[in-house]
Amino acid sequence: MTKRRRTRELSPEERRLWAHVAKEVKPMKGRLLPPEPQPEETTETAPAPQRGSAPPALPPRLPPKPSLPPLAPVERKTLQALRRGRKDVDGAIDLHGMRQEEAHFALMRFLHRAQGSGYSLVLVITGKGGAAAAGGLFDERGVLRRMVPHWLRLPELRSLVVGFEEASPQHGGSGALYVRLRRRRG
Repeated sequence: MTKRRRTRELSPEERRLWAHVAKEVKPMKGRLLPPEPQPEETTETAPAPQRGSAPPALPPRLPPKPSLPPLAPVERKTLQALRRGRKDVDGAIDLHGMRQEEAHFALMRFLHRAQGSGYSLVLVITGKGGAAAAGGLFDERGVLRRMVPHWLRLPELRSLVVGFEEASPQHGGSGALYVRLRRRRG
């Protein structure tokens, strides 16, 4: 026994919303977009355009944002070579002890310089963060350890960063990250 599919007509607001969404969507490779719903005649009458007047202007369409490349983990062979001491990092920065804003700017400068120098793998030391100070209910510890991965995912650094992983124990363990850098273009 087959069930009949319920269908209903879209409201004018739903049609307007669908048209707005469909304009911004790119179909997947080999797929077509579903047809746009045809506008229904509404009981409201719009004022007829005057002779010689231009049709109403459509809102400007913004160019599509360039998509950010996805982050990829550091390769297993590279991690093994680092752990076994057969490979060294190209550079390192120690952020622990810095304030959040200071560390963010230092990290950005360091990654730009490292990429400019042709480095492919760097070590970012965040520190593990200690226990919260006694009596400081709102004191936060380990802020950089939590924030640096977030910063590495931001659009301003994605053009530099291929991916990152927690460092091995001899390089700082959970208080440090290996960061793989993109090759500089041009």
